[in-house]
Amino acid sequence: MPDADFELTLPDSGATDALGLALAETFPGAPDGCAVLYLHGELGAGKTTCARSLLRGLGVSGLIRSPTFTLIETYPKGALTLVHIDLYRLQGSLEVEELGLRDFFSPGCLLLIEWPEKGGDALPPADVQLTLRYAGSGRSAGLRAATAPGKNWLHNLRLDTRLASYVSNLT
Repeated sequence: MPDADFELTLPDSGATDALGLALAETFPGAPDGCAVLYLHGELGAGKTTCARSLLRGLGVSGLIRSPTFTLIETYPKGALTLVHIDLYRLQGSLEVEELGLRDFFSPGCLLLIEWPEKGGDALPPADVQLTLRYAGSGRSAGLRAATAPGKNWLHNLRLDTRLASYVSNLT
């Protein structure tokens, strides 16, 4: 993936789960602001699988619903509010504005946004952008940091040795 700060080869769904868990375990937190992770990729590329693993890694137990039909699922975890958003069914920033997402743009919040390209300027900028793509029978993942907190998060992720076998490029 061009312009990715970090690239991984994910041979199966277990590797996608491992990426989500590693993202959770290396998440530096969002005490001073809202942290934002954009999840890009075609239908079935693994966005929801990765998001569920990340949520599990941050301590969410029980049923983790896909927000495909509800659009937003929230999970309070202590001082952190985890918000999983799926914009696939929306037609643009006006519909996104009507969701009231701005209520979540506060300190101590992590937004996981699937299909962010549908949100336009109604979304906060991403700290990290994750792009999942089909690669043969598996997937590839590219991560790009867009802010200082995002760079910190990817730095922590690079140090996570559990992903070493999936790394295809570091820049």
